[in-house]
Amino acid sequence: MDFLIDYGYIGVFIASFLAATVLPFSSEVVLTGALLGGASYLPCMIAATTGNFLGGMTCYWIGKVGKVEWIKRYLRLNIDKLLKVQHWISGRGSWTAFFVFVPGIGDFIAVALGFLRANVWWVAFWMLLGKATRYWVWMELVYKVQGIV
Repeated sequence: MDFLIDYGYIGVFIASFLAATVLPFSSEVVLTGALLGGASYLPCMIAATTGNFLGGMTCYWIGKVGKVEWIKRYLRLNIDKLLKVQHWISGRGSWTAFFVFVPGIGDFIAVALGFLRANVWWVAFWMLLGKATRYWVWMELVYKVQGIV
């Protein structure tokens, strides 16, 4: 984590991208480290949101390709759980992409939306909105806590 924090905005971008795809860690740790290290608000927001959005869209794309081997190998997702999420999403629409940021289920939602061939533009819109909201709330929390300490 320190390595990514030392790279500032690029580290935040990389951590956010990887956290949305293959690595089970929190990009918030790197983002918080960068903020506490003096990084600026807006560039951090852009780096974190863009990285996590592109990672989420990568999951969507892997789902759209529909290769179960890729889902197992690169995303390490449980196929039974993926089918349950896909069944839940079916009929609800692309707006469910807003919740791709939710830990533990977000990757499943992104891949399921790809499997279901949800409209990529609406998925991108809702996913970007959800991820931006996530990081905005997190960054505001970091600044509030930092002000208290």
